[in-house]
Amino acid sequence: METSRYHRQILFTPIGETGQEKLIRSHVLIVGAGALGSSSAEALTRAGVGHITLIDRDYVEESNLQRQQLFSEEDMRLKTPKAIAAKQRLSQVNSHVKIDAIVGDAEIDTLRQIVPEVNLIIDATDNFETRLLLNDIAQKYQKPWIYGAVVASYGVTFTVLPDKTPCLQCLQAYIPANGATCDSVGIIQPVVQKVVSQQVTEALKLLTGNEAALSGKLISFDLWKNEHTEIEAAALRKTDCPSCSENRSYPNLAYDSRLKTAVLCGRNTVQLRPQRVQTDLDEVAKELQKNKQIKLFQNPYLLSFEVDSFRVVLFQDGRALIHGTMDQLEAKNIYHRYLG
Repeated sequence: METSRYHRQILFTPIGETGQEKLIRSHVLIVGAGALGSSSAEALTRAGVGHITLIDRDYVEESNLQRQQLFSEEDMRLKTPKAIAAKQRLSQVNSHVKIDAIVGDAEIDTLRQIVPEVNLIIDATDNFETRLLLNDIAQKYQKPWIYGAVVASYGVTFTVLPDKTPCLQCLQAYIPANGATCDSVGIIQPVVQKVVSQQVTEALKLLTGNEAALSGKLISFDLWKNEHTEIEAAALRKTDCPSCSENRSYPNLAYDSRLKTAVLCGRNTVQLRPQRVQTDLDEVAKELQKNKQIKLFQNPYLLSFEVDSFRVVLFQDGRALIHGTMDQLEAKNIYHRYLG
């Protein structure tokens, strides 16, 4: 073990040499290599976590550089996939850490291969479809995972321990889900670092065997409004939860729970159908209108808006049409970027 590299961390009594050895033997899966994921990956790489796997489906764009600290203008110019760009930079930060980069969606089949081998999962995604999938697969394989989300100046995080804490499915009533995204209402960089600080600290506690020091709370805050809330989560676990109760069925691992995509023949359009069946179009419109670049149209039956070269039509049943592409992955990116 390189004691000189990690000397200051080893001096911290709760970690020490024993904890550092545990970090070096650990494998962490980070799903998403954007703002939260790239920052968490760098912190854990510098801390000496021995093996990190990154999954991300996107590439580096100019708007990422404001808050996604691993990436450079050269990555943007080359449109380098985020997972690859992150691996390249992290390998320069600490060559002793094994970095695996997967360019693609966090699909069930991919996760089934990786999750059984990891010690911890960190959520750095941008949509609840993937988070609920992570929630169920973590429960199934009994892996701790750390939920985190940011938008505008708001952040929220919670550490899920299978069979010990509520899961994300239990907590949905306590987590805002108004459709706001970074592309509709923006984001400031400090909120990213605050959530990352919480996630990485909880990760270090878990990986070094300091589970008793975990917060056990659903933590949320708004930096701009100077608001901070902590909810004791233990009592929020639901005895009938389909994801974590004794009669669990892991509903988010089923095919019917996935965001289904279909190319509409001859229309240069992709249709997406999420699991949810009802959408509040007024609430979605309210969030989208905060982005002045979006041209919005609404009637009692649908909501339509244009952005870049695409036109998105959202229906009350949650179904969406992405006009201007036949690429299903591109369509899913647009959907999650603007509709959450």
